[in-house]
Amino acid sequence: MFLLVPVLGITVFALAINNMWPMKNHWFPVDVSEHGHMIDGLFNFILYLTGAIFVGTGMVLFWVLWKYDAERVQENVMYTHGSHTLEVVWSILPAATLLFIAIYQMDTWHSEKMAYPMLAGVDNVLGTDDDIRRPPIAEVTGRQFEWRIRYPGEDGVLGTRDDLFTVNDLHIPVGEETVITIKSQDVLHSFFLPNFRLKQDLVPGMKQQVWFTPTTEGEYDIVCAELCGWGHYKMRGRITVESRADYEQFIVSLQEEQQPLKSPIGQVAAQ
Repeated sequence: MFLLVPVLGITVFALAINNMWPMKNHWFPVDVSEHGHMIDGLFNFILYLTGAIFVGTGMVLFWVLWKYDAERVQENVMYTHGSHTLEVVWSILPAATLLFIAIYQMDTWHSEKMAYPMLAGVDNVLGTDDDIRRPPIAEVTGRQFEWRIRYPGEDGVLGTRDDLFTVNDLHIPVGEETVITIKSQDVLHSFFLPNFRLKQDLVPGMKQQVWFTPTTEGEYDIVCAELCGWGHYKMRGRITVESRADYEQFIVSLQEEQQPLKSPIGQVAAQ
C-alpha cells in the first residue's frame, strides 16, 4: 500500500504535465493576452524543474520502501547520527535553485509589475522625456463580496462627479494596452484574471495599477483568489473584451442610464 504513494504521485504528475485524461486541461485556461506566454513560460519552467525533483525523490522513496520492507528484511535496524555532508548539500542545492529562479524571472517581473505603460508626449515619440503615464481605463474595487467598477465620464478622469459605475461587469477594448486601477474597500482580496495571466493582491488603503493587452474578443472570468470571508466563493465577475466601437457604445449606454440629462437622448427628452 505504501509503495502506491510514490507510484500514484508520479503517475498523476505525468498525466497532468502531458495534458492527458483525467488531468486534461488541468492548468491555465486559454491565453488571450499579449504577455501571457511569458507567464506560461515561467510557470512551465518552474513546473519542469520542481517536477524533476519530485520524480527523483519519489523514485528514492519507492526504493527505500521496497528495500527496507519489514516483511522482507529481517535484519536489526541500525541507527545513525546523520551526515553533515548531506545536510550541507541539501541546503546549498535548494538555495542555489531558488537564486537561479529569482534571477531567471527578473525580465518577466519587470515587464508585468514595473514597466508602467507610457504614451508619447508632445513630440509624438515614445521613449523620450516628455512621455506621460497611460491613464487607467477603469477602477476596480474589491469588497465583500463583489467587484465594484468605475469608469471615467466625459472628462476622461477617474474620481470626478461624472464617473460611471457597474458591478461585476468590466468592459475593455480588444488589442489596446489596458491599465486598471485596483483597490480594496474592506479586507484582503486578490484580483485574478486567469485568461490574461494576471493576479494582484488588493491591500486595504493602497491603490495599485495592473496592465495587459487583450488579444481575443469574448467574455472571461474575474476571480477573487484570496480567501476573504464566508462569501468568497461567490465573488466572481465578468470581463468583456470587445471592439472599440462596442466599448464606446457600452460607455454611452451607461451615460444614458446614469446621467440621462448629460446624454444627447436625455437632453432631447428634457427639452
